[in-house]
Amino acid sequence: MCVCSRLRTCSDVGITGRSVFSSPVLSVCCTAHHHHHHLNTMKQHAVVRWWLLISSLLCLSSAASTHSDFFTSIGHMTDLVFTEKDLVTSLKDYIRAEESKLDKVKKWAEKMDALSVTATQDPDSFLGHPVNAYKLMKRLNTEWGELESLRQHFPNDDDQVGAAKALMRLQDTYKLDTQVIASGDLPGTSSMGSLKSALSVDDCFDLGKVAYSEADYYHTELWMSQALRQLQEGQETAGAANAVVILDYLSYSIYQQGELERALDFTKQLLELDSTHQRANGNLKYFEYQLAKQQAAEEAEGGAGREKREAETKGERGNADYLPERRKYEQLCRGESIKMTPRRQSRMFCRFFDNNRHPKYVIGPVKQEDEWDRPRILRYHDIVSDAEIELVKQLAKPRLRRATISNPITGVLETAHYRISKSAWLTAYEHEVVDKINQRIEDITGLDMSTGRGAADKYILFVANYGVGGQYEPHFDFGRMSDVSSGGATVFTDVGAAVWPKKGSAVFWYNLFPNGEGDYSTRHAACPCPTSGFMSEDRSSEGGVPSTRRPDLSSSSSPT
Repeated sequence: MCVCSRLRTCSDVGITGRSVFSSPVLSVCCTAHHHHHHLNTMKQHAVVRWWLLISSLLCLSSAASTHSDFFTSIGHMTDLVFTEKDLVTSLKDYIRAEESKLDKVKKWAEKMDALSVTATQDPDSFLGHPVNAYKLMKRLNTEWGELESLRQHFPNDDDQVGAAKALMRLQDTYKLDTQVIASGDLPGTSSMGSLKSALSVDDCFDLGKVAYSEADYYHTELWMSQALRQLQEGQETAGAANAVVILDYLSYSIYQQGELERALDFTKQLLELDSTHQRANGNLKYFEYQLAKQQAAEEAEGGAGREKREAETKGERGNADYLPERRKYEQLCRGESIKMTPRRQSRMFCRFFDNNRHPKYVIGPVKQEDEWDRPRILRYHDIVSDAEIELVKQLAKPRLRRATISNPITGVLETAHYRISKSAWLTAYEHEVVDKINQRIEDITGLDMSTGRGAADKYILFVANYGVGGQYEPHFDFGRMSDVSSGGATVFTDVGAAVWPKKGSAVFWYNLFPNGEGDYSTRHAACPCPTSGFMSEDRSSEGGVPSTRRPDLSSSSSPT
């Protein structure tokens, strides 16, 4: 038996095809992998390929031991000529596969280089676009995640999921179409130019998977539909997303929303692509059975049954919401349903304000504007300068920690899904700018801004930084440091008011009555910002200040 024929029996080294060293031999390992595995995976598979070659050579040596003295037979030497030819062919295949993979890595590196140059020119503006922020979390968590030595410094799965949920939160709050988000053309981003990014098929698919993992079938459908649309338009996919997988997610998520006919339709589309798909074949029978039962029930009830079912399943999000006022909150964030009548508006004014001829403001009074009448909300313009803003941001950045809420039952501070931001506390003795800003608030309002916690904490500035889709849902601020902030707007859900952010201005309102009781009409929320993150300085006087000073005036300024 010739050498090549004997080597074909060496199945322990995984050899198949026409010859030990022909191109199909290494095809199992030569398949190009996704670029984000390019560092570790290339090394690992290079080792595997050469192991196959070496193992095959060992197998050849084993065969040679039984067919020794090759030189004594031209017939056996002829086999060796073809074996060497196969070795050269396999080596060339291996080189081509590695070169192809390296070309992909080079292209990806060039793409990342161009992106990083753009991002580092203006990081705040770049990350102000939520699509950019999401894709950064995803890249560092998955594509760069193979760098184990740096893994601890990179975003993790929670960060990627959080950024994905933020995009969906913006989508719901501002009624954004998936196509608008996927294209990167969000409201307010027209001037961002090259800073805008689009979502790929794989990005949309991953967003759908995040929603699916949360049993959020409404958003699963939206994002899987967008992924399918982009795939059908010819966009390439480098991950697990393909039409069959996407249709599988779509049919099930639509079924979970009670739309059997559409679920059945997507299942049939899936089976046209893969008639052997086991789950789809099972679902097809189940959906047809359930649909027949549903149609029989509708016929028994008449047309009213179908109309009722369609009304129950027509494009609404999820199940019961933990936040009863969500609809009002989101409407106000969009600038809708603001309850200001023309007559009340006619009594709102702008004026120069000196706080009863305060010595600092007699010659240079501040600009005061009425934002709302009941409760009274005031805006003071140009309260914080650009230089002060940048300095406060520099002081706060190293100290930023995830914002917490006090558990109403245990009193323990903990993070919450409805408060998405980081915060820091700055005291007056740390830098004169902190003292100046707090003194300015005290001079303008006439309030005692001390905390009552001792001289060291006499003046405290609270700084909040909102990330992608950052928000703080409706809440009160009674008898403690205020968390008032502006995230697209600060909205007051009880009275239907919305106050929009403006750089360098401060917005004030009283959240306690003169007798110290809380004013429940000041329930407010920070809307998620669809175009940029920002730093917000919040300050209020502590409860316990003499009531003649009208305590607990909450403030919110929007430096960026």
